[in-house]
Amino acid sequence: MEKRIIECVPNFSEGRDPVVIKAITDAITLDGKDENIKLLDVDPGEATNRTVVTFVGTPEAVTEAAFRGIKKAAELIDMSKHHGAHPRMGATDVCPLVPVAGVTLEECAEMARQLGERVARELRIPVYAYEASALRPGRKNLAVCRKGEYEGLAERLGGEDGADFGDRAFDADIARTGA
Repeated sequence: MEKRIIECVPNFSEGRDPVVIKAITDAITLDGKDENIKLLDVDPGEATNRTVVTFVGTPEAVTEAAFRGIKKAAELIDMSKHHGAHPRMGATDVCPLVPVAGVTLEECAEMARQLGERVARELRIPVYAYEASALRPGRKNLAVCRKGEYEGLAERLGGEDGADFGDRAFDADIARTGA
């Protein structure tokens, strides 16, 4: 049986504070103890105030590690104080799952939807599904999902253009985590 491997490339809205970045990557890898996750790259950007993390593993391990990273980012990053040169929606801006071996793009899209639903349910963070995981045809393009960026969320959430998972009116929790 072919080994199933996927890649995850979350973008976190912190590129300047190495302590926060390390706390997020430690959550992803369980301080290096999760043998099912291989951290491939951590690329912080000071001007963009964003860090791109790349890791691989089995689908189950990667989706669990992604959840841990999203949770830690929500705890440590306050979007109401965030400034950077890159478009962003939340403490975890995007969290794509990419097929590597033994997994199809549609399977990754379904895993992304399940992860998004879990993030909304357990962490109360609104989630927009985009590209292959999009639930609405107009959201295939990430730029459409990011329309208005973080600053536009108050107008979008709770209305026609609301989140796919966990949609509700903008509140103090969303002000901190974004979507």
